[in-house]
Amino acid sequence: MKNYCLLIFLGLLFLSACEKLIDIKPDSAITAENYWNAEGDVTGYLTGIYTKYRDVMNNTYYLEDRGDAFGPGLESGMSSAWQQNLTPQNAPNWLDFYNVVHHCNLVLKYAPGISFSREDDKNRVLAQVKFIRAHIYFTLLRCWGDVPVVTEPTESATTPLPARAKAAEVVSFILKNIDEAIGAFPEDNIKDKDLASKQAAYALKADVLLWKAKVLGGGSTDLAEAIVAVDKAAVGLSLEDDFSKIFSTDNRKGREVLFALHFAKDEKSDQYSKQLKPRDIFVQAALNKNDIPYAVSGARSQYAPSDKLQQAFKMNANDKRTNASFIIATGANNAVIGVFDNKMRGTVYPDNRYYDNDIIVYRLGELILFKAEALAALGRTTEAITELDKIRTRAGIGNYKGAADQGSVEREILNERFRELYLELKRWPDLLRFHFEGVIDVRAEVANMNGSVPLFFPIPKAQIDINPNLTQTEGY
Repeated sequence: MKNYCLLIFLGLLFLSACEKLIDIKPDSAITAENYWNAEGDVTGYLTGIYTKYRDVMNNTYYLEDRGDAFGPGLESGMSSAWQQNLTPQNAPNWLDFYNVVHHCNLVLKYAPGISFSREDDKNRVLAQVKFIRAHIYFTLLRCWGDVPVVTEPTESATTPLPARAKAAEVVSFILKNIDEAIGAFPEDNIKDKDLASKQAAYALKADVLLWKAKVLGGGSTDLAEAIVAVDKAAVGLSLEDDFSKIFSTDNRKGREVLFALHFAKDEKSDQYSKQLKPRDIFVQAALNKNDIPYAVSGARSQYAPSDKLQQAFKMNANDKRTNASFIIATGANNAVIGVFDNKMRGTVYPDNRYYDNDIIVYRLGELILFKAEALAALGRTTEAITELDKIRTRAGIGNYKGAADQGSVEREILNERFRELYLELKRWPDLLRFHFEGVIDVRAEVANMNGSVPLFFPIPKAQIDINPNLTQTEGY
């Protein structure tokens, strides 16, 4: 399962049926009757699901571009999401996410009827699929708000076209999936950090509960449950002493990592961080060229770490994360050639540098900040500061000495998440969560937003033209 390149071709052939979401007729000779017969069919298909899951998560567009961590890089243009110039005509399509949902729905429909040599192995597969489906829906929820909830595979061209469910219904569905996954995992511990586990499900539950409490009008019960979930997710994990070691390809599955999507040269090495790396031709004149994670090919400095992000690190001169997060290419007379990501440096081989860092979905550093956030939102600021200081101590910036009122502490937790979790696909949802809670005004935080920009993505007009049950996102 760890090698995602073992994608099962036959199983994925009839995945195209999910395109019924935009009314494309499924076309495949592979059917349920002649595929779902043995344990290997299910486990092989699960490998394919992880591949598709990694593909949709390997992108900054949805969870980073609309935030404030990126500025213009040295080449190519900025996305429509970064420009806050989203319309029904250039709207991103959610079809790839629903492809993964369709895969999951197929396994959940057919795997229960297949005999496994060990029942625990079947339950573990079903639990992983429930986790993946929940995480995909959570991504959809944070990007589009109201989204269709599809619980059955689309195996017929006559399947009714779905409408968008209210966000509150979607979050309930997600939490139900998570709880079912938690109940299905046969072991409490993490078997393999490349795969979803019960502890990863608890981390996802905490994440979802914070969203529910802050964005969807939940209450103190959700926040309290999030704290319980964090504690269960964090069992056996410990913070790395050296922040940069978390992301080193020589330290995959380190002691801080809870769940990550695996990358490897010759299988999958175009990790999204390449968008903030330079090609060698851009840094030839840099005096510190050998320190820069450039590549001969495969890099694309579309974005640079924003001035705001750089200043957030520079607020604390001793922050050990600064040099581990971004690097400034300097030329003669201290001329700035460019600013590049230094957090996910990839691996150097004789022919090139390959950007093969794992996508860390959850790690202990974030779990600690989740707990601090929930405590602060409950008004338990002294306890929240205790959690916050665990991250600050590792960063070398000392304990928090600022105001202890709830608003100040919550704002500082958001600031710490900015520094700690830069480029880990967290920033845009973070800004939304604290915006809807009333801690910040997201439109004031992101330089190129204005008061009329909707906070959730539109859906393509072409989809609405095909599926009259869909309604456009409010504001477009």
